[in-house]
Amino acid sequence: MTSSITMTTAGGARPAGWLGYALATTLLWGVWGAFAGLPAQRGFPETLIYVVWALTMVPPALLVLARAGWRVRRDGRAVFYGLTIGLLGAGGQMILFYAVKAGPTYLIFPLISLSPVITIALSYLFLRERTGRLGVAGIVLAVCALPLFDYTPGGAPQQYGLWFVLAVGVLVAWGLQAYFIKLANASMDAQSIFFYMTASALLFIPVALAMTDFSQPINYGADGPLLAAATQVLNAVGALALVYAFRYGKALVVSPLVNAGAPLLTTVIAMALAATLPSGYKLAGIGLSLAAALCLALQPEDAPPPEPT
Repeated sequence: MTSSITMTTAGGARPAGWLGYALATTLLWGVWGAFAGLPAQRGFPETLIYVVWALTMVPPALLVLARAGWRVRRDGRAVFYGLTIGLLGAGGQMILFYAVKAGPTYLIFPLISLSPVITIALSYLFLRERTGRLGVAGIVLAVCALPLFDYTPGGAPQQYGLWFVLAVGVLVAWGLQAYFIKLANASMDAQSIFFYMTASALLFIPVALAMTDFSQPINYGADGPLLAAATQVLNAVGALALVYAFRYGKALVVSPLVNAGAPLLTTVIAMALAATLPSGYKLAGIGLSLAAALCLALQPEDAPPPEPT
């Protein structure tokens, strides 16, 4: 993990390219997605999985803070950006708990997977981010691929009730979070951003505990909290890599690459473990994601911005 923060060349240390960090997030989140549901399937509630996830954010936060000499930006702008990013991410996760209880997951997750559309639109309008033809093609292909990974045809018709409102809330929260990560990187260092993300995640632990039904049997064995920790640490380190990806790359390119690539890897791993082929919709998503990743990787990247002072 420590070697991924900088790349050393003959001319000294320089920031690593955004693509390396984006691919690291894609790899970590793709593996995490393939195994994240196992603790809940074995009797460890999702609300307690959130608690474990919040705690796994602490070690990588301490690591990057130690490397930076324990410096954290504490000015008003930094606190605002940091808490906004953290609360949007953690709050979206908490809303998702209610959404999956109130509605069908085969409709909720494809809807949430469109969150990069918000990030792309805001980055284009307010950050004046632009990309070349390959980048545009990659963005379009990735956005088209996102809903296909979780789409299940033939489901019973659903009325757009509370679950739809909650799912849209998660979509907006995570789309805004990615935009604010990019926005904050213009005036903040990455370790300060991740520090506030971690602090915000920890703030929601009492809420998650209050949502937990402790009257029901809970698996506290090795395949409960320990398995959750083993999977959620991938989520936490992936989030750290994402902060650096947004630091050195364009949000309208990083967001669709990660959000299409991670489900792609999750699908491939799940397919290998089950020894079965996915549906035609997932195969279409795999093909579109591969094409999108190729276009985004081949698009020439700009020089990285200077480090904030």
